[in-house]
Parts: sequence; structure tokens; C-alpha cells
Amino acid sequence: MVFKKMLSAFGVGGPSVDTVLANPNTRPGLTLDGQVNLVGGDSPAAIEQIAVSLVTRVEIEGGDHEYAGIMEFHRMPVSGAFELAPKQQLSIPFQLPVPWETPITDVYGQRLHGMTMGLRTEVAVARAVDKSDLDQVAVHPLPVHERILDAFARLGFRFKGADLERGRIYGVQQTLPFYQEIEYFAAPQYAAQGVNQVELTLVTSQSGIDVVLECDKRGGFLTPGHDVFGRYQVAHADADRVDWVQVVDGWLRETTGRYGQLRAQGFGGHGHGHGHGHGRGPGMGGIVAGAALGAVGGMVAGEMIEDAVEGDFAEDWGFGDE
Repeated sequence: MVFKKMLSAFGVGGPSVDTVLANPNTRPGLTLDGQVNLVGGDSPAAIEQIAVSLVTRVEIEGGDHEYAGIMEFHRMPVSGAFELAPKQQLSIPFQLPVPWETPITDVYGQRLHGMTMGLRTEVAVARAVDKSDLDQVAVHPLPVHERILDAFARLGFRFKGADLERGRIYGVQQTLPFYQEIEYFAAPQYAAQGVNQVELTLVTSQSGIDVVLECDKRGGFLTPGHDVFGRYQVAHADADRVDWVQVVDGWLRETTGRYGQLRAQGFGGHGHGHGHGHGRGPGMGGIVAGAALGAVGGMVAGEMIEDAVEGDFAEDWGFGDE
């Protein structure tokens, strides 16, 4: 499948760039393969660098309000400096590794409402404004992601929306400066326990996934409303080894039964989805529960790029201001 976009010109008579992805569909830990096609303009152009990057829409809290911005979170040069002759046609292939923590944008072939992802191609030309080309990318779940999301659906949760929050989660190893929240309306059996909605965060690495649950509990006659948190770890190898409905239900019951206290506990053995305190192997692993979300800090990656996209293209794909 070839995904193509109209040429984006560097002004009248200048060179043009068009990036073609072999397939815009990918998964965390895989690659995006494509080629950058350049066509020379009316006169020679001194190209300083060509780079491709992944950009996405992130929610940022500023004071007492939230706003959304486009953030570049992963970048790779595909070419150094060279001279592009008039009318010269050049094709530069690339393979961009997709970081393990890249948020999921599509589930069961459907775009998650609120999610955007693009591959930006930037061509820096001497004595000219940098020009870019943007191609839509779809990031699909890994097997463990699919099993967890499917378990939420089978338990009766209804998908509400998804977004990326700038910041870091306390106690979780993150390489990206944001995390994804997938929001659900509580299924009836949990709503009866006073849960309004559940936010699911999956922080993925090569070894496995940190699952963070935030359950919004309604207040009672004598108790104020509050959020409760649970954090669990799973291995990629567990995708087909456990009963995920039973596991996710166990997580939710443990999390919603908690009022802010911290406790650590074993959750099943390798190949089990039940029982406590036995066989704390590489499977479901030990759990550190009740971790609260930490403050924003250590923002090393992730340059905000308001000029990443332009015009109708941005609005069509949800990259524009809302």
C-alpha cells in the first residue's frame, strides 16, 4: 500500500519534497519504511540536511487551563549536506524505528478519537526557510495491548476518548515526555461500586508494559470523591498465557477497593491470572500498587513545533487548533 501526498513546494521555482511511506501502519517497536523524493527547482539548491520525525498532539497544562500543541518526539536524519541540481530527481530511502512508548492511534482498524500521529519530513535548504511534508501514520497495538483493550470491552467498558498528557508518571520508567490516557465510561458492575470512569495508561518497553489505572470514584454520604491508582506490570510473552478478562477484573477490583494507601502484592504466577503471592516470575510479576501520578519534570525531549503543519491539511487530520 502506498500512501502519497501532493508535492509541497519551496516557493515558486524552488525544489519540492514528497515522502512516500511503504505502509503508514506500524506498531511500537517496529519501523516505518519509506523514501523521501526530491525534485530540483529552477536553480541549484544547497541542501543542509533532511530529517524525518514523528509528531503528535499533546495536552499541556499551563496555569489553570489546558491547551494542545504539536510535539515532535522522535527524530532521525536521513541525509547530510549535498547539492541538488536544477530539475534533478532524487529518492532517499529510510527506515525509522518506532519507539516502544509510541502511543496507539488505531484499534480494530478504527482511529481512537482524540489521537493524531504524523511523520514529518524536514528539508533544510541554505538561505531558505525549512520546508516540510507531513504524512499520516497509524500505530496499532501490540498483542498484549490488544488483549488488555479487548478485556475492557468484554467487561462492558465504553470507550470515551484518548489523549496524550505532557508529564511523567511517578514510579514508571518513561523515555518520552508524555503518556497516553485511554478513557472509559465505567461498566455497570463497577459503576455500582461508585466508579464514574477509568483512565488506562500503557507505558511500553522492549521487556513489557507498565499498566497504570486511574479510577474516578464518586463521593458518598460521608466521603468525598477521589481518584485511586493501581500499577501493574506484564510481559509481552503473557499475551496468550493468561485469562485477560479475569486479570483486568482483578486489577480493577483491587484498585477500586483501595483508598490511597500504598501496598505491594504478588499477582498470580507465570501463566496464571489469579491467586496471590506465589510464583512471582517473569510473567505477571510483582505489583507496586497505588502509585500516584507525579509532577511534570525532566522535559528533555519533545520540542513543541507549532509550525509543523500548515493549512487545510492540519485541520483535516486534527493537527490544527480546536
